[in-house]
Amino acid sequence: MTDYLPGVYQSFGKRYPGVKEAFDALGAAEHEAGPLGEKERRLVKLGIAVGAESEGGVRSHVRKLLGVGASEEEILHVIVLALTTIGFPATNASLSWAEDVLTEEAR
Repeated sequence: MTDYLPGVYQSFGKRYPGVKEAFDALGAAEHEAGPLGEKERRLVKLGIAVGAESEGGVRSHVRKLLGVGASEEEILHVIVLALTTIGFPATNASLSWAEDVLTEEAR
């Protein structure tokens, strides 16, 4: 289900199509701005979402990582690496969000 788009994102795009297009273009440009491969970029983005304590971001990046062939172990390892920086409660919340997506995608 890597083509999943949250309803709020779809609604935003309908209301502000030009802004959404510019946002999507910026995202594409940042992904091509350096030497990291697709999976590595997605792992970094997951780490950023974990640090920001963004439930939607964690869920989205887990879905995207599954779509580029990342393993469950790689995904969970990125989250566990945050423990000594952001603490147990935030890390545990991210693990819970990721595990929800992993369970949904396994169905």
